[in-house]
Amino acid sequence: MTYTDLFENDDMKLINLLSQDGAAYYHGKILDAFTADMYLSRCISELSWEHDRAFIYGKEIVTKRKIAWYADKPVSYTYSGYTKRALVWPDFLCELKQVVESHCGEVFNSCLGNLYSSGEEGMSWHSDAEKDLVENGAIGALTLGGERKFSFKHKQTGESVSLTLEHGSLLIMKGATQANWLHSLPKTKKDVGPRVSLTFRQMR
Repeated sequence: MTYTDLFENDDMKLINLLSQDGAAYYHGKILDAFTADMYLSRCISELSWEHDRAFIYGKEIVTKRKIAWYADKPVSYTYSGYTKRALVWPDFLCELKQVVESHCGEVFNSCLGNLYSSGEEGMSWHSDAEKDLVENGAIGALTLGGERKFSFKHKQTGESVSLTLEHGSLLIMKGATQANWLHSLPKTKKDVGPRVSLTFRQMR
């Protein structure tokens, strides 16, 4: 695999995890354990979680995982055949957005949160390429809670890359990643705690 080096705002050298057709950078833990624990607790108890719904092959699917959608304004967002309306940021989520932005040099105007109550809940292969998102825009995924495997797979070659997302860590996906790669959060039988993934996005 050929790696591309990149210097981000963290004053550290980051390596592109993807060999071609996109860019993904793992910043590692950007929050200490105490702070990450505090934000995890607040996310679980204070965000407006609901089960996600999607149309797959003409059938309505209700997911085990829950989602919460926030943005600068109460905008609408459509994916998998459903339109959702964002809530306005709570103060603590704004704080996390600013932390993420300071580490990656990007500016985000929305966040889709995912709550996985255990390792039995995951996400199958997909890409975040909805028309409401800025084309080739950045997505910043902040992990809070149970450590989980996260995988990429190239749409044409089938090449795969995996890593473990740690409690309090940040993963940035940008460029043509969504056009050329799928990603997933595999289910696991390991005894892992609840996990919140805050995916900060750039909406049109």
